[in-house]
Amino acid sequence: MGRKKKMDVRRSRLIHSPDLLYHQNYDSSTHGLHPNDKYMRKGRIPHIWCPGCGLGTITNAYIEAIKESNIDMKKHVIVSGIGCTARIAGYVNVDSYHTTHGRAIPFATGLKLANPDLIVTVITGDGDLAAIGGNHFIHGARRNVDINVICVNNFTYGMTGGQHGPTTPVGFVAPTMPYGSIENPFNLSHLAVASGADYVARWTTFHVRQIKNAIKEMFDRSGFCFTEIVSQCPTGFGRPNKMADPVFMLKNFRDKSIIDNNIPIEEAIAHPTGPIYIGKFLDKQNPTYFDNYSKIMDKFRPEGDKK
Repeated sequence: MGRKKKMDVRRSRLIHSPDLLYHQNYDSSTHGLHPNDKYMRKGRIPHIWCPGCGLGTITNAYIEAIKESNIDMKKHVIVSGIGCTARIAGYVNVDSYHTTHGRAIPFATGLKLANPDLIVTVITGDGDLAAIGGNHFIHGARRNVDINVICVNNFTYGMTGGQHGPTTPVGFVAPTMPYGSIENPFNLSHLAVASGADYVARWTTFHVRQIKNAIKEMFDRSGFCFTEIVSQCPTGFGRPNKMADPVFMLKNFRDKSIIDNNIPIEEAIAHPTGPIYIGKFLDKQNPTYFDNYSKIMDKFRPEGDKK
């Protein structure tokens, strides 16, 4: 029995780990059957995410936004850090940088400075962005760096075992807070507005079309653009908090979300059991970091090379 169980675990890892499949010459000859296959890296599916995870929905929304934007895929770049959300960079068939933990925004800033024609999108989780990457987040927004940031907020560190993170609400259980979190969480959208972002929106994984449209809007404008996506994590966050059913979590997003574009941002909370205020909270246009940088550089360029 023990040997059979061990073999089952091996078989399960082979089925669910794209890295193992890739390195064992997985037969990906069926690639191309799905309409979106050309937007996905060959041989990378099946993915590593748990059943019911919202990241597949978000990946699809990002791909649909690329399709509808009619922007050449060669101009799109994904930059990510570490975590479940960061793995999106390895599945989408665009140039991508899977960087160090919390450092996606400075990598993206350098990339945009080197090639301003690129559409640079950071795809990150709440822990990667707001904990170890918190300083880079607020200063990227303060500088109004011309990049897009998609942050998946599932209220937990999913990949490393469900530890409490910077958005875990007070009272919710995690392995590092077995009696409930005693720390006040960040309101990520509020933080983005307060730090100086030009565009801030929040949706949930139930609001798929709105996610796609928000991403398209970010593609079409300049400045630091931030979209927060409240997502279910049935395994890391759901199980310890008796919310392991992803359908229940999606229904909760449907029933407890309130669209209010004009709510004072400090009141626009996002609580996993509701209320979850969603909408486009900010849409303005200020000079970007690159606008100001170009003005400085123009002083030193020959007259014919000035932009």
